[in-house]
Amino acid sequence: MAVQGDKAGTSKANGVRAHLTEEEHRLLSRLRHRKPARNPPAEAGGPGLGDRLADRVAATVGSWRFIIIQAALLIFWIVANLFAWWSAWDPYPFILLNLVLSFQAAFTAPVIMMSQNRQGDIDRMNAQHDYEVNTKAELEIELLHQKIDLLREQEIALLLKMVSRFEQRMEAMQERGGSGKADGPGGE
Repeated sequence: MAVQGDKAGTSKANGVRAHLTEEEHRLLSRLRHRKPARNPPAEAGGPGLGDRLADRVAATVGSWRFIIIQAALLIFWIVANLFAWWSAWDPYPFILLNLVLSFQAAFTAPVIMMSQNRQGDIDRMNAQHDYEVNTKAELEIELLHQKIDLLREQEIALLLKMVSRFEQRMEAMQERGGSGKADGPGGE
């Protein structure tokens, strides 16, 4: 009897496997081997000097501190040249100021783009990692649901067998008790 139960459980367990596609099983096997939740992505070799410099420039230029300091310097430049406290090195159309700001924009824009591209690559790696963790979790949960359903089906089948046996015993007892009741003192 236990052997039959094991065979039925094995065939049903194989039936559980049939609910996931072969591709899902390969993916789940690969993700189980890689253990993405325990192994977050890491940059290959870490950021280089250029990457660190680009990140630092982007962080500096993109701060309120930089904006306030730059605004103060621009106001000082304009006021100093308008009132010519000493000989004006950049008179009114402020061509030198325009040149300095153009150089600043010409060099900071590509550096900021390098930093953003690197951050985009990091975000893509993290998104892929999150996708793999979520996919693995989804497949594992699906398998758990299927296993729980299988256990529930087995439990219900066992309970039905027990109820059937109990009914058979009750019927047998009634048949024995029915003939005995007619002969006994309660049968009169």
